[in-house]
Amino acid sequence: MKISDFKDDTRIFEIYPEIEVKKATFKNRFGIDIVGDLYLPVGYATKKSAAIVVSGPFGAVKEQSSGLYAQEFARWGFVAIAFDPSYTGESGGAVRNVASPEMFTEDYSAAVDFLGLLPYVDRERIGAQAICGLSGMALTAAATDTRIKAVATASMYDMSRSISQGYRDSYTDAEKLKIRNYLGERRWQDAAAGQYETGPHEILFDENDEPLTDSHGLPDELPENPNPILKVFYDYYKTKRGYHPRSINSTSAWTATTPQSFFSFPLMTNIKAISPRPVLLIAGEKAHSLYWSEDVYQAAAEPKELIVVPGANHVDLYDRKDMIPFDRLREFFSQNLA
Repeated sequence: MKISDFKDDTRIFEIYPEIEVKKATFKNRFGIDIVGDLYLPVGYATKKSAAIVVSGPFGAVKEQSSGLYAQEFARWGFVAIAFDPSYTGESGGAVRNVASPEMFTEDYSAAVDFLGLLPYVDRERIGAQAICGLSGMALTAAATDTRIKAVATASMYDMSRSISQGYRDSYTDAEKLKIRNYLGERRWQDAAAGQYETGPHEILFDENDEPLTDSHGLPDELPENPNPILKVFYDYYKTKRGYHPRSINSTSAWTATTPQSFFSFPLMTNIKAISPRPVLLIAGEKAHSLYWSEDVYQAAAEPKELIVVPGANHVDLYDRKDMIPFDRLREFFSQNLA
């Protein structure tokens, strides 16, 4: 592991000058270098503090939403690290832009490894915060890694369920088979070409019920009368509000074969094993993703809590500090990492 000075600041949110930030590099158990921004509270060197691991959204980087959350946690006295998952941002791993549910789950535990070795962190008081598509991986990590004492999510996505079952579980069995067949053919094409093409990580179907496979990330311009979900993501990732040049969602797309592993890795299988450690789920009232948080709340064992934020859409909980219930998050982690 390595900690170095923080340089070349490209964060897109309001910066608190009193919060010291360091660049951190550590390895996951597969040997991939994970890079994070380490947020340090005032007076951190004089005591052992509780700590929080932060990552997400899916396709974002630490200079976006996860860094905003980590900075808030440091303001309240927590040591916090916002990290780029494997194959993304400044973290290592090749091929680039690969999403792997197993690897991203491991990255959370690797961040716990890192925090627990810091002399100013109490390793018995480490929690996890996830945003959007990394939420499923944080919950899966917590189910197995009992060093994570409390876990919270915001605008949760279950990426395995979404990718393999479709939005609101809308795929038919025939459509699922068509996707799996496409992914197999895509692998042969990539193997023959010796390179990995990008493509949609969630497959839509045309009027003939055939997979649409030529989409490569968010468009540079919105079409007329855009799909409301597309518009929500565009409004964050493709505008000054949330754009970052290293963010996959801002500039590129995942590798086209990315969905394959999500068909094989259901994220919520062991969610009851988190108990008796607490789970806090936060979702927007107007978010298209709300049903995932509601379903996870039903599946999880106590103690658990679901907060639905009035008027908030999915991406409002990325950066709208007037809508994110930070007071409740502060209370949640302060109580459960005491």
